[in-house]
Amino acid sequence: MTNATAPKEHSGDVRLSGISKTYGSFTAVHPLDLTVPQGSFFALLGASGCGKTTTLRMIAGLEEPSTGTVCLGEQDVTALPPYKRPVNTVFQSYALFPHLDIFENVAFGLRRRGIKSVKQQVGDMLDLVQLGEQARKKPHQLSGGQQQRVAVARALINHPKVLLLDEPLGALDLKLRRQMQLELKRIQTEVGITFVHVTHDQEEAMTMADTVAVMNGGRVEQQGAPADLYENPRTTFVANFLGTSNFIEAEVAEAGGDDVVLKAGGGKLTLPKARCTAPATTGGRVLVGVRPEKISLTHADDAGAIPDGRNRITGRIADSSFIGVSTQYVVNSPVCEAFEVYAQNIERDPRLVPGADVVLHWNPAHTFGLDADQDAEAGVEKVEEDA
Repeated sequence: MTNATAPKEHSGDVRLSGISKTYGSFTAVHPLDLTVPQGSFFALLGASGCGKTTTLRMIAGLEEPSTGTVCLGEQDVTALPPYKRPVNTVFQSYALFPHLDIFENVAFGLRRRGIKSVKQQVGDMLDLVQLGEQARKKPHQLSGGQQQRVAVARALINHPKVLLLDEPLGALDLKLRRQMQLELKRIQTEVGITFVHVTHDQEEAMTMADTVAVMNGGRVEQQGAPADLYENPRTTFVANFLGTSNFIEAEVAEAGGDDVVLKAGGGKLTLPKARCTAPATTGGRVLVGVRPEKISLTHADDAGAIPDGRNRITGRIADSSFIGVSTQYVVNSPVCEAFEVYAQNIERDPRLVPGADVVLHWNPAHTFGLDADQDAEAGVEKVEEDA
């Protein structure tokens, strides 16, 4: 993805070096180094108050860093006001001009710069966001998703090197939000401009971004491709914030070779050493993690049919919820209370009901290991906190 108008290969890079932000005694962003490559779709993901929006505002010039520098391409922009930076920002509130039609909303930035001939550029931009036929409508005549696309078009027509998106889909309902995730990704791919996107929505970040930086308490906990973060979390916060994880506290029995053998509740579990970020020393403790969709559930009467070599624990179904594509089970086990299992509804076993004794089993390769000193509940979203 390259932008033909970009004068230099790295003109759309965003490089943050040691930037931080403090308000009195409160540190909103601890010193961090971050590089967003030219032409990438980069997401800053985290819960409310984690520092992601403050970081974005420092890139935009809307907040002054307490320490560090902000570079866009080869240019140090730390001291530049927002209007002199080659960036544009799209906010959750679209801030469209209600008295102007869609064409004039998009043309506004060009006209303000004294550009007379705008018809071709505005037409091309409205075609990009698939709103060419809506050009003469007023904002209130459009849906929320259409208004958001107008806001994106208005920002992109100025040919910024970087487009900053601050919770841009937060006001949309779930179905429309999912459609707009794909729309924004398509637009970014077509224009090849660097997008930096702030969101608290894990699915949104993983759907759209090439790279995700998970923020917590003003720091980047982990950064990488969405699939890598999900499959190989390095902290319990990342494991819990990106989806759901089950954790079993276990003791290292053997640590030779490519696998770590662990003891938990009288049984043994196997963990690939390459997927263990904790020190794997005999007698040491490890938090064994496994995602709910990686686990199979077998009634205890059929335990003999489970293939050898799989990790297994016993338990009793405490609850089950049919949600269409899958059934979600909660299983109480001697090694882990409220173990979650997501089973696809292909061939449902009618015996798998609350009260049934079961064996949970999974491929050892799907297991990851974390430092047992971490809080197993870190990153678990509390519904009441968002109310």
